Amino acid sequence: MTADVPSPLLAAAIEAAMAKSAGDIAVLDLREMAAFTNYFLVCTGWSKPQIQAIADEIDRRMTPQGLGHAQREGYDKAEWVLLDYGEFVAHIFSDKARLYFDLERLWRAAPRIEVPEAGADQIVAG
Repeated sequence: MTADVPSPLLAAAIEAAMAKSAGDIAVLDLREMAAFTNYFLVCTGWSKPQIQAIADEIDRRMTPQGLGHAQREGYDKAEWVLLDYGEFVAHIFSDKARLYFDLERLWRAAPRIEVPEAGADQIVAG
């Protein structure tokens, strides 16, 4: 299965999360629902070091694109790290925090972009 991702930046962020073994990656398309961003990238890390590594890898892959994170929150505690790149916002949760805040339920009306479980070579930017 190939995921057709409408943005090369978002595709690079998904690949970064996959490279650090993020779990349950979800992408919500907010283009018709929100003015502050186009997409949410939501994923789970299983430990503080992994959550920080996912955030670091996403940030590392955005730098060559000319994007540093516009806003970065929660990195030190690593329960919920938020990286805001304007076009998309990455939310990297611990499993407990993801269940508690349940962004997918709060934004349930947003269309989901399917992300394959397997390797990043299946991500295609549209």
